[in-house]
Amino acid sequence: MAQSNKISVPGAKNAMEQFKMQAASEVGVNLNKGYNGDITARQAGSIGGQMVKKMIESYENSLGAK
Repeated sequence: MAQSNKISVPGAKNAMEQFKMQAASEVGVNLNKGYNGDITARQAGSIGGQMVKKMIESYENSLGAK
């Protein structure tokens, strides 16, 4: 089963990039626009973990608002 990393919603790429930069800032990782292959796996994991944490928090807040 082939997987794709394509973003299916037009305009979402910029929003995801901004979200990633915000998460990186929150965990203290400096990202450059474009290539960031010089960050460690630990730093990348911290950024991804922060993004997931924020998405779960947002979902939980939307459930409470209903």
